[in-house]
Amino acid sequence: MPVLSVEGLTTNYRTLRGWVKAAENVNFDVEKGQAVGVVGESGCGKTTVALSILKLLPRGGKIRRGKIIFDGTDIVPLSDKEMRAIRWKGISIVFQGAMNALNPVFKVGDQIIEAIKTHEPDLPKSDARARAEGLLEMVGVEPSRINNYPHEFSGGMRQRALIAMALASNPKLLIADEPGTALDVIVQAQVLQLMRGLKEKLGLSMMMISHDLSIVAEVCEKVVIMYAGHVVEYGEIGEIFKEPLHPYTQGLMGAFPSIKGNKQKLVSIPGQPPDLLNPPPGCPFYPRCPYAMDVCKTKFPESKKMGSAEHYVSCYLY
Repeated sequence: MPVLSVEGLTTNYRTLRGWVKAAENVNFDVEKGQAVGVVGESGCGKTTVALSILKLLPRGGKIRRGKIIFDGTDIVPLSDKEMRAIRWKGISIVFQGAMNALNPVFKVGDQIIEAIKTHEPDLPKSDARARAEGLLEMVGVEPSRINNYPHEFSGGMRQRALIAMALASNPKLLIADEPGTALDVIVQAQVLQLMRGLKEKLGLSMMMISHDLSIVAEVCEKVVIMYAGHVVEYGEIGEIFKEPLHPYTQGLMGAFPSIKGNKQKLVSIPGQPPDLLNPPPGCPFYPRCPYAMDVCKTKFPESKKMGSAEHYVSCYLY
């Protein structure tokens, strides 16, 4: 049984102009010890899906339909008190933007200790501190830095501290929301190597959000391609890299430079993503799609399995 199963998740944001359709009928699974990447342009619904799973949506956000089954339980109907027992202990998150995610007026160690004590209130503070030091050491930060404030850490160290905090209560599922944001390529590679190592060492299940397919390929076994709130392609990372089927996935791959093989001109996807207050009635990609047909304008295509491997695509071409 999957650790996480998202079934028909539809999350919208209420505004004065109407509902913003940020995530529509999203489906995917995360198996035990598996990493699943969620990829797409900015504004396609990646972070909305993550915040829906944790039920940390901002004001106006609402899960309107669907199920989020974690460890055998649908968490959508759970109260905030019940969700607090799951957050950090069952599902934890490394928030986007390490520079701003830590509280600047508290020491880094105190923030990690708080996450531990929230779920283990009877644990002596000395033991919680020792665990926090061990977590910092695990992610490559000198334990003596436990008394430093966030401004005394570099960007890469803050990212590592956030990962340590996310692991504080031994979660079953770790969500990483763009863990390489605002980091240079060297530090980004170190953070990705760290996350890959922790996944293998601890047997973590992981959901990694990114707009960069190369980052997902480094860590994940499966990938979910999202566009305008919809899952347009989903499957094993090797299959999708080998044979991308959806025109949007092909466009993403065409915009990705390779250091091997013949030099090729990078291809950009023309146009802009649709307004999610009033998206197109059919496939939201059809105004930008080179293969658009009349049927694409009327109804979003159903997901279809292609071949023997786990590879699904939502496109009328298939």
